[in-house]
Amino acid sequence: MAAASTRMPLLRKHPSLLIFLGVLALFTLAVTLMSEAYGPGIISASFVKTLGKTLCLCLIALAMDLVWGYTGILSLGHFAFFGLGGYMIGMWLMYARTRDIVVASLANGALPPTPEEIRDAVAVQIFGVVGGNTFPTIWYFASSFWAQLALVVLVPGLLALVFGWLAFRSRVTGVYLSILTQAMTLALALWLFQNDSGLRGNNGLSGLQNLPGADAIPQSYVSIWFFWASAAALGLAYLLCFWIVSGKFGSVLRGIRDDEARVRFLGYPVEGFKLFVFTLTAVLAGLAGALYYPQAGIINPAEMAPIASVYLAVWVAIGGRGRLYGAVIGAAFVSLVSSVFTGGRVPDVNLGFYTIQWVDWWQVMLGIAFVIVTIVAPKGIGGLFDWFEGVKSPDRKGEPLGPDDGALREKEAVE
Repeated sequence: MAAASTRMPLLRKHPSLLIFLGVLALFTLAVTLMSEAYGPGIISASFVKTLGKTLCLCLIALAMDLVWGYTGILSLGHFAFFGLGGYMIGMWLMYARTRDIVVASLANGALPPTPEEIRDAVAVQIFGVVGGNTFPTIWYFASSFWAQLALVVLVPGLLALVFGWLAFRSRVTGVYLSILTQAMTLALALWLFQNDSGLRGNNGLSGLQNLPGADAIPQSYVSIWFFWASAAALGLAYLLCFWIVSGKFGSVLRGIRDDEARVRFLGYPVEGFKLFVFTLTAVLAGLAGALYYPQAGIINPAEMAPIASVYLAVWVAIGGRGRLYGAVIGAAFVSLVSSVFTGGRVPDVNLGFYTIQWVDWWQVMLGIAFVIVTIVAPKGIGGLFDWFEGVKSPDRKGEPLGPDDGALREKEAVE
């Protein structure tokens, strides 16, 4: 009874946790039953991939909300971690898939090929497009799935750890930190564009949608499997982030967001808290990328352009920063609407003197939506839930609630 009594207040206080997980489970089940693999095919395999990629974008938006909405660190570099996760798993996918093709082509030879001959032939197949014929050093573990899976976590995590330690120990904050994270992303993208980076330069890694050893399995099944994995990752990440922000640790993060100097004066190791969150969210972003790009089928350095991280901030702002579910709603809404306007589903509008092509105007619409939300509705789409719940701003006798109007400070003050 004592254990139940301690759990019930948390459930009553945060019903959004069970609601979110329930909606996610029902959504996953509905898509599965309507898919080509396990249902009548109402939802095509390509659209299942779109939904799976959307869930991955929701996962990185969740990470962005934890580092920005709750901790106050406006990172414009988290898509770099997202891309690194994709590159790490993409190296194994491309190596294993190419090896299968090479082994099949050499099987008809007079003598069986040696492992060295197979590896050299795989290297020529992968790097011939950029004038190479050997594996760079960074491909040392490409033949091992588990090693590359570990690198999905380690590479973004170590980069964030080193970068964050250098930035936070120097107490770089605000817009200066945002510029530094954007510069990190730009430098990484420019390096990857070079052919001698070891990752095929502008060509990137392709054919990632073809799972090694699964030629006989239809893409309808592969797409739904990745969709399940994306949904599971989002659900587990939501639980983790919810656990972090709902306890005392989360209170310290919100304190850092609102008044970093006061939290430091109270004796909390502010830099340690910020470094932990920055590194954790980089790992979550890397995992999201590792699930996203096998569904996209290709990754190249353009995916890591600084503008992508700006879009990520826009998604979180539109959904409602400082709300985990708000970040997910914002990313899902913008991603699905973007696929409609940029996928040719909405006809162009001929005005006589000018034709509005939505593929070109979609980014303008997104920018206008961001400005409107920032000025008119800083709580974003997630703020609608406050209205449904009847949450009102507390009477502070004219005193401001803090510098960040888009956060959940009104609700936090009530609770």
